[in-house]
Amino acid sequence: MASPDQELVPLLDKDGVRLTVDDALATVTLTNPAKRNAQHPALWRALAEAGRSLPGSVRVVVLRGEGKSFSAGLDRQMFTPEGIEGEPSFMDLARSGDAELDGAIAGFQEGFTWWRRNDVVSIAAVQGHAIGAGFQLALACDLRVVADDVQFAMRETSLGLVPDLTGTHPLVGLVGYARALEICATGRFVHAEEAVSTGLANAAVPSDQLDGAVRDLAAALLAAPRDAVIETKALLRGAQDRDYEAQRAAERAAQARRLRDLAGAGE
Repeated sequence: MASPDQELVPLLDKDGVRLTVDDALATVTLTNPAKRNAQHPALWRALAEAGRSLPGSVRVVVLRGEGKSFSAGLDRQMFTPEGIEGEPSFMDLARSGDAELDGAIAGFQEGFTWWRRNDVVSIAAVQGHAIGAGFQLALACDLRVVADDVQFAMRETSLGLVPDLTGTHPLVGLVGYARALEICATGRFVHAEEAVSTGLANAAVPSDQLDGAVRDLAAALLAAPRDAVIETKALLRGAQDRDYEAQRAAERAAQARRLRDLAGAGE
């Protein structure tokens, strides 16, 4: 892999999103620290494009935000009557037909859906504010390592909205229904200690150690055989939708594939 001070040529660098690839490790960076990496439709389209642009060699994807905050959520200009130039305003969306409105939100979600695909493991490195859409983007990843100054919050309900960028499913899976409801309905902050104790974060470290902790985790993931990681991730992701016997069967089928592959007897 490249040394820490070696410059990588971005495969994508637009609308507040930069994608770089170093062999099996990709890094997606939010690049608008002056606005605390506020989010908007163009950024979401760039996130989706980053997912489509990943080379087949990539096994681990790190998501990070430049500056003091990971992402402070929606760009507040989206709430103004004029909205963001070139984008439909919230009022425009509200006045559109059912299919058009559903399609627009589905398009927004595409930037949040690819992080959990089985052929990569994604890690969110989260510092400072991760609010609303920022919280949901961190939740889109498989793993989260946080700085000790992290402040998660789901503020959509206080705006009269709901979290709609795919964050509700992983949040309930991580912390349970009751705590997820309380976090969303009150909009309160979740700090590092609670994030780790509830399973929302895998680890919390001092801010100046965040990048190093994420690099170490990425290296540990890359040390394991790729196909075994893919099969294991698929097993774990599907476990909540299977009963015990179905999960046993899925384990047997996955292990049979691994044994045959290792023996050179696979298809």
